[in-house]
Amino acid sequence: GQTVFRQSVGWGTNNIGEFLAIVHGLAVLAKNDDDGPIFSDSLLAIQWVRDGKSRSKHIQNPLAVRACALVVRAETWLREHPRRTSILHWKTKLWGEIPADFGRK
Repeated sequence: GQTVFRQSVGWGTNNIGEFLAIVHGLAVLAKNDDDGPIFSDSLLAIQWVRDGKSRSKHIQNPLAVRACALVVRAETWLREHPRRTSILHWKTKLWGEIPADFGRK
């Protein structure tokens, strides 16, 4: 029920933002020795995290310098930290919009 973190990634796609949010959430939980779980309404971002790599082609856009740096950092973090937190799909049709979207959908 409270905001744990909020960060701008600059120019990028929703999928990049969702990927970064999951990885950042994993890092926050790991730092606090918490096993989660984490929910996301983005199946694509969940898959990228499971794969340990963003598959976005948009990250190569010159406008995406900040987002690109954050993606590289997130991918490195995923390689260096074994995941123990469950990442679950938020079922929007059953539960309504995910609170992490701040009512913007």
